[in-house]
Amino acid sequence: MQKDNKKNIRESLREKGQFWTPDWITEPMVEYALSNGSDSLFDPAFGAGAFLRASQSYELENKRNISFSGMDTDETIFEQAAEFGHKKEELGNIEIRDFIFAETDSQYDSIIANPPYIRHHRLSAETKVFLKKLSRRVLGKEIDGRAGLQVYFLICALQSLKPNGHLAIILPADVCEGVFAKDLWNWITNNFCLDAVINFSREATPFPNIDTNPIVFLIRKSEPNENYFWIKCNEICRNDLVNLIKKNFLGDFNSLEITKREVSKSLETGFSRPLNKCNEEYLTLGDFASVVRGIATGANEFFFLTEEEIDKLQIPKEFFVTAIGRTRDVETEIIDDEAVENLRRKKRPTFLLNLNGEPFAEFPETLQNYLKYGETLDLPKRPLISQRKIWYKMEIRKVPPFLFAYLGRRNTRFIRNIYGVLPLTSFLCVYPKKENIEFVENLWQVLRHSETLANLNLIGKSYGSGAIKVEPRSLEKLPLSKNVLVKYNLIDSISFDKIYLKNSKTVVVQPLLF
Repeated sequence: MQKDNKKNIRESLREKGQFWTPDWITEPMVEYALSNGSDSLFDPAFGAGAFLRASQSYELENKRNISFSGMDTDETIFEQAAEFGHKKEELGNIEIRDFIFAETDSQYDSIIANPPYIRHHRLSAETKVFLKKLSRRVLGKEIDGRAGLQVYFLICALQSLKPNGHLAIILPADVCEGVFAKDLWNWITNNFCLDAVINFSREATPFPNIDTNPIVFLIRKSEPNENYFWIKCNEICRNDLVNLIKKNFLGDFNSLEITKREVSKSLETGFSRPLNKCNEEYLTLGDFASVVRGIATGANEFFFLTEEEIDKLQIPKEFFVTAIGRTRDVETEIIDDEAVENLRRKKRPTFLLNLNGEPFAEFPETLQNYLKYGETLDLPKRPLISQRKIWYKMEIRKVPPFLFAYLGRRNTRFIRNIYGVLPLTSFLCVYPKKENIEFVENLWQVLRHSETLANLNLIGKSYGSGAIKVEPRSLEKLPLSKNVLVKYNLIDSISFDKIYLKNSKTVVVQPLLF
């Protein structure tokens, strides 16, 4: 097969939320799935047959015959499997069928899967109704509508296990970090035994250059256990993972970090996240600041313009405020006059149309004409804009002293807003609870401290290549080191009973709940 054709097939798989799983991941997953002595293996998302190949390797190594079956919705899988090296006779037990919608009573001894990664906004309304019913039937309640299709693959796979059946499944980290995660994992850990969770370092990710943080979950249909093994894979090493599973997760391996953890504590923090090494009681960012999202315009291409565009439109600059829209437009940890001028030299948009509902007739003719042009584009009918009483009225935000990069890979996530820009939704606005300059500058030193930045892993949703997404309420839960707070004069002591904000009220320290 030519290189270009392979690339086209891979791109086609990406559009469907499918990604080939490498052998060094499939083989240890097969090892676990079959470690209950089963001689059959079921794959509900067959794809190109990566797990079939791993099962064939398992057969050769262990001198066992394994019956392999599977399902997939994509009729091109047989062509993909042939390109992957599988013969037609090996695919006799693969059905073109939707595992989630199949609603069969089939039960399996061993299930292995890399289900399609399809986020909720790409699901049809009909599919969402079906999934809500599925959730009510199995969990006894609806899980949040922001759960992607992969969450329901996990639910259906667990429901399809026989007693002592084993499931090895690779999923994105958001299955244990999303708003639905608490209900989902309470059900799982109350009804199944979680044996292990395998995380990957950035250097060892199975899917490089893809915006997902994959995790392998090893679960069996057995009495729940209070503990499980949390494994961090720091190098690509197939033998270490296979041998770890063969030895029931015991032993030392150069490429792996292995920790025995309590299920109950991981339910609070999320199974993808490292241990919280802070003391059980500590302060959070919410004790010192409030957080809100940046401005949502509803149509950046219309409301957020470059200097050249507004000069061409001849709209007076008094109707604009300086704003910033992209995280990559902030190249340093400070936005000052030079940073803004640099963006304008690069012809980046920095002017946000900032109308507060003034009568249309009071605007200059050039602005009136521009707003009429917006109406010809049907902007007033757009979902967000249509909710406004006056469609062109912009959201109001005070200038935040600090910005936070809502989603990004940058190490510097907090940004000091010296210039006074207003951020769009790529950023969160961080407002200190005290406005005196000493408090603000001391808080800035805390926010940029390495210990503070390291704690972002405890509250964010993780994606590929080190990207972390943090919602406003989650950012307010960011743990702050007591030693760092003392160092920068924001608290008076590091007593574990009570902490005193400098020149402010007493704050009783509360345990952090995620």
